[in-house]
Amino acid sequence: MTIYFGDFLQQIIHNPALLITVILTLGVILVNGWTDAPNAIATCVSTRSMDPKSAIIMAAIFNFLGVFVMTSVNATVAQTIYNMVDFGGDPKNSLIALCAALVAIVAWATGAWAFGIPTSESHALIAGLSGAAIALQGGISGINGNEWIKVLYGLVISTVLGFVLGFVVVRLLEAIFKKNDRRKTKPVFQKAQIFGGAAMAFMHGAQDGQKFMGVFLLGMFLAKGQSDVTNFTIPIWLMILCSLVMAIGTSIGGYRIIKTVGMGMVKLDTYQGFAADTAAAASLLISSVTGLPVSTTHTKTTAIMGVGASKRISSVNWSIVREMLMAWILTFPGCGLVGFLMAYIFMRIF
Repeated sequence: MTIYFGDFLQQIIHNPALLITVILTLGVILVNGWTDAPNAIATCVSTRSMDPKSAIIMAAIFNFLGVFVMTSVNATVAQTIYNMVDFGGDPKNSLIALCAALVAIVAWATGAWAFGIPTSESHALIAGLSGAAIALQGGISGINGNEWIKVLYGLVISTVLGFVLGFVVVRLLEAIFKKNDRRKTKPVFQKAQIFGGAAMAFMHGAQDGQKFMGVFLLGMFLAKGQSDVTNFTIPIWLMILCSLVMAIGTSIGGYRIIKTVGMGMVKLDTYQGFAADTAAAASLLISSVTGLPVSTTHTKTTAIMGVGASKRISSVNWSIVREMLMAWILTFPGCGLVGFLMAYIFMRIF
């Protein structure tokens, strides 16, 4: 099932509930742009391979390409998010619960951004939806365990694979170029960093773009009174809309996260930044092809940790790492609880 742009415009004009849902969903995508998308370009900015403005423009372009290409080839990430929770039953209550989840996600992510902590918007999305679905269905039956378990697999993969590949790739580069003067190789790796940043932005669109488009379509179907849609086709106009809103979010608040991830956690040379981007992009590619919804934040930051640890453990600013770990650990129960409470309250008010 798909939705054409002309039909979409007519529906939001005549359906206030759909209009509210669309605004909230775009708000979540905007927040993702200023909290998650900057991770993709953090290293190429911190190593001065690109200026922030150019990097943001590049991220916007490759976010869209990632959304378009990967969704055309393999849309299983969007399907996993869509089918992970049960918003079936009364479409009105289901839509109210979904809107409550979106409000919870925006509130959680905005709070983390205010402190400059790169929390995972993906996990906030998953937690908020899960909490709202539990409130809607009155118990754990609101969760589809077979799909939700993929989230846990993704959490392990994004953490372990990012760190290990970061460590391995930077050691491999050091072995290959050990006889070269680092000053002479710097221009080469500055150009390579642009490629690495583009690859990361591409994979961010491939992963996070699909997640939010799945939620967008869920809201549209519920607003139309359709709570039993299980298969859908993502239209091109939605890919473009998602990418544009994400790019606007990156331009609004991206530098705060760029500073934390690219500058505060580990001081990187250009070749190390390239290694981190390559490792993280490879991890995201593997996860996207296998249909696992992983966190781009976890993947990129753990790749940077792996690169830093390859020099020595003390190269990593572990105080910042601890802050991020606490945010990651608290996201599932914290945002899930907020989503549950908001859905519970919203369904009784509206």
